[in-house]
Amino acid sequence: MPATYPVLQHPAPQAAKPQSRRPLMALGLGLALALSPMAGASFAQSVPPSFADLVEKFSPAVVDITTSSIVAAQSGGQMQVPPGSPFEKFFKDFNGQNGQSPDQPMEKSEALGSGYIISADGYIVTNNHVIEGADDIEVETFGHKTFKAKVVGRDLKTDVALLKVDSPDALPFVSFGDSDKMRVGDWVVAMGNPLGQGFSVSAGIVSARGRELSGTYDDFLQTDAAINKGNSGGPLFNVNGEVIGMNTAILSPSGGSIGIGFSMASNVVSKVVDQLKQFGETRRGWLGVRIQDVSQDVADAMGLADAKGALVTDVPDGPGKDAGILSGDVIVTFNGKDVADSKALVRAVADAPIGEMVKVVVLRQGKSVDLDVKLGRREEAEAQADPEGGKATPAEPQSSVILGLTLQPYTDEMAADLGLQPGDKGLVVMDVDVASEAYTKGLRQGDLITEAGQQKVATLKDIQDRVAEAKDAGRKSLLLLVRTQGDPRFVALSLE
Repeated sequence: MPATYPVLQHPAPQAAKPQSRRPLMALGLGLALALSPMAGASFAQSVPPSFADLVEKFSPAVVDITTSSIVAAQSGGQMQVPPGSPFEKFFKDFNGQNGQSPDQPMEKSEALGSGYIISADGYIVTNNHVIEGADDIEVETFGHKTFKAKVVGRDLKTDVALLKVDSPDALPFVSFGDSDKMRVGDWVVAMGNPLGQGFSVSAGIVSARGRELSGTYDDFLQTDAAINKGNSGGPLFNVNGEVIGMNTAILSPSGGSIGIGFSMASNVVSKVVDQLKQFGETRRGWLGVRIQDVSQDVADAMGLADAKGALVTDVPDGPGKDAGILSGDVIVTFNGKDVADSKALVRAVADAPIGEMVKVVVLRQGKSVDLDVKLGRREEAEAQADPEGGKATPAEPQSSVILGLTLQPYTDEMAADLGLQPGDKGLVVMDVDVASEAYTKGLRQGDLITEAGQQKVATLKDIQDRVAEAKDAGRKSLLLLVRTQGDPRFVALSLE
């Protein structure tokens, strides 16, 4: 990647000693907290003449976070040999299994970040990557009081961590605001400890909403308020002094602010914090289906009036299958709320009560179907996830070119070469015409087509019949269910 190309980075810990940090990953969910006594003041919504009153009132709840961990001391004096050398084993034994001397000295590594107090009894919110791998966590308040902090809980999917400190006196704290009410162009104020310089304030506007970086539950506010390394975990305030975001990431070629920062929306953070505070872990709802957005060409292929909802691509064993959800269903309503797209459904399911029945409305073959689903818990499902198996079926040996795809019935003998599972059924893509629409839409050699026109296909005649049926019905495209390395998705290919 060229050095001048902006890359996503944590604006977080400013390392006192060089530390390796994983690439930015940010996700989220959280809690609605009791109103803080600090949130009473109201500031004008028009351009403020100054943010000084806001800073004076709410900055005491912003903290610096210092983490320390014990790591192996860096040394340039170790002997190394090329891989494969006959002396490799000798030097590995001499230097230890990790290439380090058994008696290699250790050293203390420190890093800095930010956070904010959300309750008088000492609960503090920050990014998980600020405290990840730390042996000790120290919190310093605006008034220069220091406390040892313990981790109450953390959520990797949203990069949220909840800490707790014990204080003999009530601590100043801030409350969460409603991030959904923030509009592009609204004023925001970021506070934290950038570059280890101590408390600092920057102001800007909401540049964009609903940004997604790499997480399933991402919902970031983009801002041009200056955010730098060390700001991670710090609060982003609205003009009323409510926390409407947690500063998490920046887009930068150098690690410094270029005016593109990302704060996880408070409506995500607050729900996660609530669960961490109550359970010490997250507890998200689980529907047990794989989904994708309904694009306009997919909607046309399915005869849908609107390109909205979440299209079910696969239904493994789980709550959805037990309730009767089928591959090809379009989920349009969940728990009484309309579903705009797959992202909206994921968030709605995560927030829904575990173990309770919820109403789900799907469109199936053009008709509305009401279903009752008893949601499971996502964390338990992920821990128990197992690949599915099946029985092999004989298939035809010949191949045929259809819609720019050279197809051949799947056999178990193909499994090893194509990365498929024995027992799969469908038509294997042996080749793709590079000038075809299929190639443009991402179909490649080794893909497995399991459905056409929302019906199972296992033979070449099956898909030929589906093409003929779609043309006879006046359809302009044919909907295919395609599995790439086991992941299903629907693709609509033109018949004209």
